[in-house]
Amino acid sequence: MQKPRLLRDSRGFSLIEIMVVMIIIGLLAGLVGPKLFGQLGKAKQKTAKAQIEMIMAALDAYRLDVGSYPSQQEGLEALISNPGAGDWAGPYLAKPQIPVDPWDHTYLYRNPGQNSDIEVISLGQDNKEGGTGEDADIRSWE
Repeated sequence: MQKPRLLRDSRGFSLIEIMVVMIIIGLLAGLVGPKLFGQLGKAKQKTAKAQIEMIMAALDAYRLDVGSYPSQQEGLEALISNPGAGDWAGPYLAKPQIPVDPWDHTYLYRNPGQNSDIEVISLGQDNKEGGTGEDADIRSWE
């Protein structure tokens, strides 16, 4: 006949051990989490800069074909569909749509620009002019 097993002989984690592990995980998340989210903001800004450079290259190709940049009224859509220009050889972007910035806002296009012939701008996370950090504007002329 077998001896009955005592409760303390059973295998598993005690409540204290589980609590210690949970506290350690919480401390690690509190220390590492903010660092990772700071890097995410910088990555979004770099992505916006890269997209603006891509749009500017497409605008330059459009100008070489058509003879001028798209007007303010035609906007960036002229890179995707022909606005009626005779020598249009587009689409000038690989995707069949104008990209949105990493914060899901549309890029601003200005022709004429205030600082250069044309300008492409992302208004950052807050989608308002100005700002610092992730809210800072990303501009084609900078």
